[in-house]
Amino acid sequence: MNDDLDDAVAVFEGVRGRLFGIAYRMLGSATEAEDLVQDAWIRWQGTDRSAVLDPPAFLATTTTRLAINALQSARVRRETYIGPWLPEPVDTSADPMLGAERNEALGFAVLTMLERLTPTERAAYVLHEAFAYSYAQIAEVVQLSEPACRQLVSRARKHLHGDRRREVAASEQRRLLTAFVAAAQTGDLEQLERLFAEDVVSYSDGGGRVRASKFPVHGRVIVAKFHRAFHTHFWPGVEVRPSELNGQPSMLLSKDGTTFAALALVASDDGIDQVLWMMNPDKLGAVAAHA
Repeated sequence: MNDDLDDAVAVFEGVRGRLFGIAYRMLGSATEAEDLVQDAWIRWQGTDRSAVLDPPAFLATTTTRLAINALQSARVRRETYIGPWLPEPVDTSADPMLGAERNEALGFAVLTMLERLTPTERAAYVLHEAFAYSYAQIAEVVQLSEPACRQLVSRARKHLHGDRRREVAASEQRRLLTAFVAAAQTGDLEQLERLFAEDVVSYSDGGGRVRASKFPVHGRVIVAKFHRAFHTHFWPGVEVRPSELNGQPSMLLSKDGTTFAALALVASDDGIDQVLWMMNPDKLGAVAAHA
């Protein structure tokens, strides 16, 4: 390996964490983000690097533009996705390569809501809110004017925060999650109802690969009955391990040594607003490896 390639590798490895952080927030998939970062490396190898004045900025721009393109085809795939689509969880307990200055655009609720944005809105929001990019920097990346980028971020904020309740602290999330698992394991209907907000929704992402509800389940009483209905055949033999996924308290569920589900909540002062069951085996690789 010559000195020039050695330098290229050193530069790339120095910013790989940030590139993954951008790609993951854009795509909601650790697997697709890793593939995209690899594509950025191939582009970097084939670039006239002597003409690049700011390599980290060049690589972040390359990654973001690749992610915008990837989102176009991802949207087509998700239109035919079987059942609710939830992000692919990542284990943040060991601070993996998410390259985040902040946890913004990393939690499950926000990543799910980001699906409502256009790819360019999503890029502008992620760069500004998660990586503190200036509007001038974002304008260079997405090739729009600075005022247009301000509008993109403003629209994204309105989309994401219009109906969003203020989430409770991580300690309260952990308490609610622990209480929910205990009530779900025993099928305690009254306790489940006490934990839920009136308009709670339960999402199960099986992707058509495993048995899971293909539709969101809505409402305190119905969601409580839904979880009670399968407690006798679902929980026996299941090992529950607390974890931190996407920067929030979560549980990993395994049976016979195999992780088969990741469980997380979205909670506010009203109680548990969302129950998130991530059960598609194609999406559990990033967390199963750390289990």
